[in-house]
Amino acid sequence: MVADMDDEKKHDEEITLKPKMTLINGITVIVGSIIGSGIFVSPSGVLKNTGSVNVSLLVWTISGVFSMVGAYCYAELGTMIRKSGADYAYIMETFGPFMAFIRLWIECMIVRPCSQAIVALTFSQYVMKPLFVDCDPPDNAARLLAACCIFVLTFVNCYDVRWATRVQDVFTYAKLLALFIIIAAGIYQLYQGHYSNFSFINTKTEVTSLALSFYSGLFAYNGW
Repeated sequence: MVADMDDEKKHDEEITLKPKMTLINGITVIVGSIIGSGIFVSPSGVLKNTGSVNVSLLVWTISGVFSMVGAYCYAELGTMIRKSGADYAYIMETFGPFMAFIRLWIECMIVRPCSQAIVALTFSQYVMKPLFVDCDPPDNAARLLAACCIFVLTFVNCYDVRWATRVQDVFTYAKLLALFIIIAAGIYQLYQGHYSNFSFINTKTEVTSLALSFYSGLFAYNGW
């Protein structure tokens, strides 16, 4: 009896993370992770490297199919290997701990920081664009603003989970609203009969250009 009471007391004194995220917070985190800032910056790269609207639409379609197949494979892995950790757990089961550690190290030290830097730079470019209507924003100013954004978000995530979830909610809603506005504007333009840009004129046939266009398209779809 005394031993049970001691065990219960020790269990109560354990330091654990308390769940602070609601269902809506979880949904916004997932949606915000899937729909990143790449969807706003990639279209210009795809169109620039393809040269024509029709080819750019083909690139978007092929990139979407490729990403969909990858998402199906990932879902099948999740049903076969039911462990938390996503690709780390899958590589651990398949290739062992060394390869899993290398994959996790690359993700933490290279992939994630580069992705966050791209997102921050994209955000700073769009924020500063109204101030520089006739020219591009200065690179140093954009980089400084991006660094400040990363610093502020890092502080918010370290300080309180609730603050982090609120910031995530606001930015997810903002991205969805921006996408709805862009889609509605495109549908309205099509309804007005603006089809002249749908052509293969000025299509680039260089392999390097097409490869760069697929890179931009797949970057926007990497949320899977």
